[in-house]
Amino acid sequence: MKRLFIIPLIAMTMIACNKQNPLLSTEETPYGVPAFDKIRLSDYEPAFNEAIRQYKAEIDAIVNNPEEPTFENTLVALDRVGGLLDKVEGAFFNVLEADGNPEMDAIAERVTPLVTSLSDETLLNEKLFERINTVYRQYVVDGNGTQCTAHTLSPEQMRLLTETYKTFVNNGANLEPAQKERLKEINQQLSLLSLKFGNNVVAETNSIKRFITDESQLEGLPEGAKTAAAEEAASEGHPGEWLFTPKRTSFTPVLQYCKNRELRKQLLMDYTIRGNRDNEYDNKSVINQTMRLRIEKAKLFGYDCPADYILNDCMAKDSKNVNEFLQSVWIPSLAAANREADELQQLMDKDLPGEKLQPWDWWYYAEKLRAEKYALNEEELKPYFELSNVRRGVFGLAHSLYGLNFEPLADMPVYNKDVEVFRVTDSDNNLIGILYTDYFPRAGKRPGAWMNNLCPQYVDAAGVDHRPVIINVGNFNKPTKDNPSLLSMDDVETLFHEFGHALHGLLSQCTYKSLSGTNVPRDFVEMPSQFMENYCYQPEIMRTYAFHYKTGEVMPDSLIQKINNARKFNQGFVETELLSASILDMDYHCLTEADTIDVNKFEAESMQKMQMLPEIIVRYRSTFYNHIFTTGYAAGYYSYTWSAVLDSDAFAAFSETGDILNPEVAKRFRHLLEQGGTRDAQELWNEFRGRPADPKYLLEKKF
Repeated sequence: MKRLFIIPLIAMTMIACNKQNPLLSTEETPYGVPAFDKIRLSDYEPAFNEAIRQYKAEIDAIVNNPEEPTFENTLVALDRVGGLLDKVEGAFFNVLEADGNPEMDAIAERVTPLVTSLSDETLLNEKLFERINTVYRQYVVDGNGTQCTAHTLSPEQMRLLTETYKTFVNNGANLEPAQKERLKEINQQLSLLSLKFGNNVVAETNSIKRFITDESQLEGLPEGAKTAAAEEAASEGHPGEWLFTPKRTSFTPVLQYCKNRELRKQLLMDYTIRGNRDNEYDNKSVINQTMRLRIEKAKLFGYDCPADYILNDCMAKDSKNVNEFLQSVWIPSLAAANREADELQQLMDKDLPGEKLQPWDWWYYAEKLRAEKYALNEEELKPYFELSNVRRGVFGLAHSLYGLNFEPLADMPVYNKDVEVFRVTDSDNNLIGILYTDYFPRAGKRPGAWMNNLCPQYVDAAGVDHRPVIINVGNFNKPTKDNPSLLSMDDVETLFHEFGHALHGLLSQCTYKSLSGTNVPRDFVEMPSQFMENYCYQPEIMRTYAFHYKTGEVMPDSLIQKINNARKFNQGFVETELLSASILDMDYHCLTEADTIDVNKFEAESMQKMQMLPEIIVRYRSTFYNHIFTTGYAAGYYSYTWSAVLDSDAFAAFSETGDILNPEVAKRFRHLLEQGGTRDAQELWNEFRGRPADPKYLLEKKF
């Protein structure tokens, strides 16, 4: 997942000098990375205050410029605003998500309203918008963005102008004064609710702990999973016991292998009940407040529902198109899931005659069926998926496709000992960027996996190309005393996915910050990441990373073949679980009023309306649905499937040539990645593929 911070700041430049605060110091760090090794908690708030002061001064300089508004003194100047704030935010919010603590949560609650207010002040600054509008009218002759022939800009300059204008309009520049004031209040409240929702999910995940004292209850659980659970219990002061939590790396092996049906049920319920226990971390009230405010905000802009307001700047354009798209994929996915459920029920009948298949049974019997059908056992695969080998595999893939090289850097400033840093160069040893990786779970880390910028790519006024600093974050199995970090096939896919986001950021060749890297429509941003997932199953790629961690032997061709034979196995479940979350998201954001939402009833009615199988639980239940209530994917979870159509078609562009590393196709795809948001996403796609994307490639891959 590309992490989308909720705070919509415009962008960047300049640093103040304060040798006591590393965030304000002019002292250079290697490659301009944050000085994580020197930053203290007490440094963040003073740094935010100074960065906000500088940001305001830079905006004032644009607004009060006595010269007539021009592209350079208004649009370019605005794109260069806020370099210090960029630096402070990049450090703070990434650490908050990856290695946070209650003190950082408290700081976030204090600084987030300040930054949100600053964003609103900028986007609702009438004099600033007047200057932008003046320039816009010089170059655009109609509402469709047609360029005036009397004045010309380059395509990238024109894109900066039209996107900046659109950003201001979509954030209230044309609202009436009273509406603008109300919008500021709404944005403030939404930013705090987003923080609260995410903090509640983390607190719930950390507080739910199930200790097992009788080893017989763990019959069937692989030894590696038992060892990890025993070490977790010992670290919590319970030696001789086994600890399981709602973290996926903890409970998933139990769902897959543990014979104890009651334990499977307990752990799945521990996971799905988070934020819904009527305690201090309950998120039902947060959801109600959030949806009321989002609906009110949409109506301020003349939209009936939040979805249509949010989607107007995406490839899909509106909720009607999204809902029709989701239904077109939901129908075949649900049919496949029904067939799978019947097959699993037949298998379960052999063990427990008369018992009905339940959600806590699905993973267990699916694993049994996979072993029966394909002689494939997840535990048989893990020894070949050692984390550092898999990472070397994606690095090698990036070299084969784009000529990139990855050099580990020692003694770089990091915020946690588990973080590693790499220098990325091209075939001529030119710097492409810096990549941080942070793969292991910890108490202060948000669930899931994501990519983010620590520093963006852009070209400054002197023509210097500032290369990006990118981070990939995950929650994979930590090494134990006996084993290194061993991944499941799903984990491997996740690592390839997030690395695809990283490449999108690293390869950026843009002039302006607000258009660089992953600053693209939300339903396009997942395409480069999901594209990379296609490679992790290819035999020639697997042979570059799938080495047995004990013997060093490459995975046998017979086992690689089994994996590929099983690729369509259980895909009805996978797609149904994913798409039901997408439909639930749209059901929330197509609401036109929300005086009071009974969250559990609303979710149940949504599942009933889509005819969701009772044997499958939606991937994200409402009260821990971080994507739509915290990380910027509101009315946007569909984008994973929308992008899946694109990524499947993009991979076909390679495979149809008979060479999945085809250099000519790779050159064209790299060009697409380099463009960032400098061009319309559909235009970029059509240039690469020569036509609109065809859903047939996704359906062929899945079913």
